[in-house]
Amino acid sequence: MNDHSLRTLAARSAHHAVHRADHPAVICEDRQLSYAELHRESNRTAHALRAAGLERGSRVAYLGRESEHFFDIALGCAKSGAVVLGVNWRLTAAEIDHILRDSTAELLFVEREFLAVAERVRPELPTLRAVVAIDTPEERYAGFHAWKAGHPDTDLDPGTGPDDAVVQIYTSGTTGLPKGAVIAHRAFFTYIEETAKAGNDWIDWRPDDISLIAFSGASAAGMGWFMHGFNVGATNVVMRQFIASDAVRLVEQLGITTTFVAPAMLEMMLAETTADLPFRSLRKVVYGGAPIGRELLERALTRVGSEFAQLYCSTETGSIVTVLPPVDHVPGSPLLGSAGLACPGNEVKITDKEGRTLPPGTPGQVCIRTPAGFLGYWNRPEQTGETLVDGWIRMGDAGLLDENGYLFLLDRINDTIIVAGQNIYPVEVENALREHPAVAEAAVVGAPHQRWGEAVHAFVVPHQDQRVRARELLLFLRDRLADFKIPTGYDFVDALPRNPNGKVLRRVLREELQQRATERRSA
Repeated sequence: MNDHSLRTLAARSAHHAVHRADHPAVICEDRQLSYAELHRESNRTAHALRAAGLERGSRVAYLGRESEHFFDIALGCAKSGAVVLGVNWRLTAAEIDHILRDSTAELLFVEREFLAVAERVRPELPTLRAVVAIDTPEERYAGFHAWKAGHPDTDLDPGTGPDDAVVQIYTSGTTGLPKGAVIAHRAFFTYIEETAKAGNDWIDWRPDDISLIAFSGASAAGMGWFMHGFNVGATNVVMRQFIASDAVRLVEQLGITTTFVAPAMLEMMLAETTADLPFRSLRKVVYGGAPIGRELLERALTRVGSEFAQLYCSTETGSIVTVLPPVDHVPGSPLLGSAGLACPGNEVKITDKEGRTLPPGTPGQVCIRTPAGFLGYWNRPEQTGETLVDGWIRMGDAGLLDENGYLFLLDRINDTIIVAGQNIYPVEVENALREHPAVAEAAVVGAPHQRWGEAVHAFVVPHQDQRVRARELLLFLRDRLADFKIPTGYDFVDALPRNPNGKVLRRVLREELQQRATERRSA
């Protein structure tokens, strides 16, 4: 199904409505939509958007937990020429205000429980025309189904092609205020097409798959995983929010065959049961979004009887960049620490600060060239120019390529710690800390230091009911790390701050240490 005439979400929806009419497209809790039903409902949504005065390129926002409604709205936007953006419901009112203001959203769909937040920020949003409640009609609001009722379910022609914008995804904000990365239709087709040409099944979706969506649709991970499954006509199971016990139950009850999870999600799912039976239907588990501990990965390989694959991508790339394929998931292999090989059609290089390409084995900035590349940051030409240079996307990650082309990620560029001129990549120290039997998680950041500029500081989450002391970890690390990489300070905490995609917010930890340093100086 690589017909170029089907390389938009609107065209693919119309195709499935004919050829997979009765096949389940979306399952959410006890609700289910077939491909024909999803097509008709999203057609009504598209007509309603047009009737509301939204034009091609208008921004439409969704604030709520995951549901079939969000993907109905996303497809409705694709069919009307509008651009959809998900707003993560876990954000604060100030963060929601920033995204709605930055995006110039004209219409906001919001679930009932978040109406108070929408009402609080709405008066300050000059572009916002209307708010539509998803659940039941409320005073001053019309419910979603009532809003689109009476509109036709006939197909529309938005006049858009594969290179036109369809989704705007806000970066995770790990280094500051989120930016809106504008993604074209082609981003959801390129990976499948290129890997099919290469006869590659590292990560694949099949029409008979039952795919579990564990990430938020407001993220590149959640939106991308759904859309890739949608494009092949698979059944997509949407979780309202990720709860490990629910994920394990859904895998067993619905016969989930493939899913994409962050390492922290995988850890929690394995902890939910000592039996391996609930995972028997899985044929492929894909993980990514954060570094994975060697012990966790090898435990998962032993317990879950499926293939494993790791992916590396970012909001800006719009699609999968590299994959560590199932064949390389061999317990004890040094490749388990790699992010894998460039996917067919993609290129990866490592550069220095001046943009010069570095030889294999030399650390530098990871740069990506992909036919799925993003269109730029919304209304931020200067930052777009800094990220997209001569067709190459300059990632925020440091890494190196080995002589066989495997990418090894070292850390976020902005998370690099510099101690007396020596670069330290936190993930190396964190991996060493996690080897200690009492350590469940660890995050390492640079703390202000008067003499060295920065010092290595570790935030450690011990395993439940276990205790560990700083001196014990110091002695443990001596044979594993160079002296200058060993943390000089420790905090023992119950949990690490994370964004909704499971990435540890080292920025928050750095700010905490900065605040402590400021308070000491003023004391």
